[in-house]
Amino acid sequence: MTDETKIAVLIPCHNEAETIAKVVDDFKRELPQADIYVFDNCCTDETTAIAAEHGATIFIEPRKGKGYVIEGMFDRIEADFYVMVDGDDTYAAEKVGDLLAPLLAGELNFTPDRYAGTYRNWLENLRDWPISRQLWWGHRIPIW
Repeated sequence: MTDETKIAVLIPCHNEAETIAKVVDDFKRELPQADIYVFDNCCTDETTAIAAEHGATIFIEPRKGKGYVIEGMFDRIEADFYVMVDGDDTYAAEKVGDLLAPLLAGELNFTPDRYAGTYRNWLENLRDWPISRQLWWGHRIPIW
């Protein structure tokens, strides 16, 4: 990992006011170098205001549904590594360092080995389009 490695924590939310502050704070503590993004998916509570108070960058996704939110995330955010978690505190932030360590150290393993070349080719040929336009139906996504 270099100082220029960009990590984005992506948090899709629909009415997560009760837990969003803890989620944002926990990931800021565990990944202080990461940018935290909260995607409001038609919230009717104070989720976005609370997330903003805790230092998250807010995006509004007016089309209801997690699929739309995920599409919007990858359309709007550029990063070397993405960490997507739910706003309801489902995932333990304390584990994120262990999960990212092999990626950041370049120790990513593929099984079978022939997929390593596929992954590199996929990364080299990414375009600035929604991810859904770059994959054919049934295409395997090497990492997510």
